[in-house]
Amino acid sequence: MASKPQTASHIERVARTAYGRLVAILARETGDIATAEDVLADAFSKAMTSWAEQGPPKNPEGWLLTVARNRNRDRLRSSHHRTAMAGDTLDEMERRADAAIATTMALLDTHDFPDERLRLMFVCAHPAIDERMHTALMLQTVLGLDAKTIATAFAVPSATMAQRLVRTKSKIKQACIPFTLPDGNIFEDRIDSVLEAIYGAFAADWQREVQDPDQAPEQGHPDLAEEALFLIDLLVSLVPDHAETRGLAALLWFSHSRAHARTDADGCLVPLEDQPTREWDHLAIERARAHLQKASTLSRLGRYQLEAAIQSVHAEWAESGEINWTAIVQRYEGLMHIAPTLGAAVARAAAVGHAYGTTAGLNALAQVDERDLKAFQPAWAVRAHLLAQSGQTQSACVAYRRALDLTTHLAQRRFLERRLHELLALSAKST
Repeated sequence: MASKPQTASHIERVARTAYGRLVAILARETGDIATAEDVLADAFSKAMTSWAEQGPPKNPEGWLLTVARNRNRDRLRSSHHRTAMAGDTLDEMERRADAAIATTMALLDTHDFPDERLRLMFVCAHPAIDERMHTALMLQTVLGLDAKTIATAFAVPSATMAQRLVRTKSKIKQACIPFTLPDGNIFEDRIDSVLEAIYGAFAADWQREVQDPDQAPEQGHPDLAEEALFLIDLLVSLVPDHAETRGLAALLWFSHSRAHARTDADGCLVPLEDQPTREWDHLAIERARAHLQKASTLSRLGRYQLEAAIQSVHAEWAESGEINWTAIVQRYEGLMHIAPTLGAAVARAAAVGHAYGTTAGLNALAQVDERDLKAFQPAWAVRAHLLAQSGQTQSACVAYRRALDLTTHLAQRRFLERRLHELLALSAKST
């Protein structure tokens, strides 16, 4: 018999690695994402009791899938469901469910599509679904992010995002949206939403909010970045000549190469220019460069390629010993031309500060609408750094405090606190 904490820990590990895959399989069988999530939640709940009493099974995913399917059979047998499906006998409903399961397993066996999670992501990008909800639906259903985390990314209240997700899943069921892989132009129409979700999942892995600053740095979902890398590599294998898919693959592998250097032993964020390059994964860098090189031959420049090109310049530092900030500014100029975002504008200002001096950086930041910057944490962090570099200590301290007010990310918080304390100590000495 396993203890409850041991069982809970084991179930959490299984959920991290298998949740999206299990939901995708069940959703394909039921044609209903919400039902798939409900029956899988019941299976995880049952696992808490059963695994604590009998120990975890040899095949946890298979166990959960079987229990979830049985729960769905119970749902089919309920009088409520029989009423809702007027005209169908119980035997007909069960035969239909069995046929769906058999079809799913046959497709998996013949590799009709190499991963059910990726298939479900394309279902979530169906044109019958509100385009604004494509990425959010993928992030929750396939990649396991909660509504609160997604709401933060989209800058909307948690309750609003939760309601939108429920309505979207209901739409999939009501519209009988098929769980099939699109092809041709339809595939092309949906791929941008899939790329955005994969990128969002990767970013969420190390930017996940930490509500309690006393929690350990490893709190959160340590496998989400690996999941994103797996999915983008899989997508590249499906569409090897899609430039932005290659661009995103390059961007993710460049970013992943620095994963172990991103924080120090105290769990404090280490800025890229201060990271020890010996801790970078140089095989990942070469992999990223290969993707970026292939993308450059496809004559379709896009956002992810430009972001990857910026990271490529940073990666050259490991060989040259210096960062070409002028080249980085030029690439940000291109990015602002084809995909202007608040994040890109602030990052460009930081790069301008490195390339041309703090006054130029502050001027570049001043060009961004002040109303947009008011609650944007990276802007305050960049402003604080530039002000400190220019000797405006008091204003820099104000900016650091504002940046701290706007972050709950533990590594970022520790970094900002360290910089603020250093600045205050320096100010005290000078007086």
